[in-house]
Amino acid sequence: MILVSAMILDALFGEPKLIWDRIPHPAVVMGRLIAALEARLNRGEGRRLKGAAMTAGLAFGAMLAGWLIHLIPDHGILEALLVAILLAQRSLVDHVRAVATGLRRSLAEGRATVAMIVGRDTAAMREPDVARAAIESAAENLSDGVVAPVFWYLLLGLPGILMYKLANTADSMVGHMSPRYREFGWASARFDDLLNLIPARLTAVLIALTHGWVDATPILRDAPKHRSPNAGWPEAALAPVLNVALSGPRSYDGAMKDFPWVWPEGRRDPGAPDIDAACAALWRAWGALLAIATLTALF
Repeated sequence: MILVSAMILDALFGEPKLIWDRIPHPAVVMGRLIAALEARLNRGEGRRLKGAAMTAGLAFGAMLAGWLIHLIPDHGILEALLVAILLAQRSLVDHVRAVATGLRRSLAEGRATVAMIVGRDTAAMREPDVARAAIESAAENLSDGVVAPVFWYLLLGLPGILMYKLANTADSMVGHMSPRYREFGWASARFDDLLNLIPARLTAVLIALTHGWVDATPILRDAPKHRSPNAGWPEAALAPVLNVALSGPRSYDGAMKDFPWVWPEGRRDPGAPDIDAACAALWRAWGALLAIATLTALF
């Protein structure tokens, strides 16, 4: 019931700006810790080994911290608040919906808003490109920010969700194939891939089943097209639900990348209404996840 309470708190309040403008968010604290370790360790010889040691140390430290917090005799109140903070359903929906709002006002505002949640080039985006980027972000972050944390909490409690969030943060910071992080971030990237292996596929199942989509063929066909071993699964499930072709060509650092289409049969002219539909799909999947958590608590 701690998890159920946390999911409801997150859905109701998200990330109150009034609080996080005054104290650092736990994700910010995690980021500062990882940045300090990276600056100290990512140098000289043996960078892959040092990166692996950092990954293992972060996982162990997170699980130890979670176990100690769980032992506090406060009837789970602090734990419920911390889990709510580590979930991202409300903030994800708010950020994605903001793109639809911006796009309705102007293409320029849509570009500026989507640039806050994606890493691709946005300056030359057309309206369908903006909408597609927002929908893809919704799908991927439903897995990373909601389903995976819930999964690891159900499996290992507070130690599990803290371990996952630290690993996911480390991957986002150092798990890149750039010259600086190619060796040092290898372990973080692989560990994050491993932790998301089941949650990403579970996310696809939740999206599909909550929309009455029972044909797994296009999901199994399109998910492996993604450059990530996990991110393609929620995208491949959401695309046919919305009947929108996702992925496809896009620009990174001024260079066009010719990625294959996910659900190529779908429409290639999505707009703000399709972003709204994606937000509705996020809430449907969240509702199914809440039902699973409630049943787990009861039985």
